[in-house]
Amino acid sequence: MTDKVRVLQERYARGLHEHVATPSELTLHRAYEVGRWALVEGLGILDVAAAHHRAAGALPGAAAVDEGRIAGLLESFLVESLSPFEMAHRGAGEANAALRHLNARLDEEARRIAHALHDEAGQLLAKVYLAVAEIGEDLGPVARDRLREINAILDKIDHQLRGLAHELRPPMLDELGVIPAIEFLVDGVSKRAGLPINVAGTRGRRLPPPIEIALYRIVQEALNNVIKHAKASRAHVELAWRDSMVQCAVRDDGIGFEVASTARRALGLGLIGMRERLQALGGELVIRSVPGQGTVLTATIPVER
Repeated sequence: MTDKVRVLQERYARGLHEHVATPSELTLHRAYEVGRWALVEGLGILDVAAAHHRAAGALPGAAAVDEGRIAGLLESFLVESLSPFEMAHRGAGEANAALRHLNARLDEEARRIAHALHDEAGQLLAKVYLAVAEIGEDLGPVARDRLREINAILDKIDHQLRGLAHELRPPMLDELGVIPAIEFLVDGVSKRAGLPINVAGTRGRRLPPPIEIALYRIVQEALNNVIKHAKASRAHVELAWRDSMVQCAVRDDGIGFEVASTARRALGLGLIGMRERLQALGGELVIRSVPGQGTVLTATIPVER
């Protein structure tokens, strides 16, 4: 028995004894405080239930008290002590709903920016192409060669803008699913960073859109961290379906780190964002890393939710 459980049982027994002897709003408030203390200290409902069972069995003269009355008092004290857990559960549900709504708004904004990059920036580039072509008609061969160099630069700009727009919100994520979208993302990241990255996963299976978007964003952020921090020579992305769960793992052979002391400082807001996305979907994020032996980031999401 841990010290916290022992303290819980002592506080619960003392409070229940007072409530049975002289029930009042004050004794019910003490029941609530006992439950809130247990919640803050990381104890669970089963710990409270065990304390209730132990305290109820140790009530002095319990057999001499009217059974109906004492049953009602026991019930009211237990319900009040469990109310902090119910409030926390409801608060978590409301927070997750707010996170899902926020992520949906952010993804919609990403879609809008991607369309602006693709369409509006593309139209501006088209006008520049036409203007350069018109200028070239009035110039000599040497100047035309310089304009061809400008056209080559414009081609690179156009290619990069289209690539960024697709990575920000790839149309294939909606059309083909998460595996092709991640493959497209990995191809762009690999070329820009000069880092070999391979993708493994089963094609053809679709997931609910919020899960596909979350997996895409998590891989995107994880690869950003690999490029910025890992000093890796290669990386690997794998998606797998296990029973009613989908699991995504991003591995690298980089320098690794001490997870407990370094993860939050090194990965910062990116790690927080990944955890929040997963929390909103009932998922979890696990990071395993050893200095000098690389890092594995694993995201697991229940599909049925």
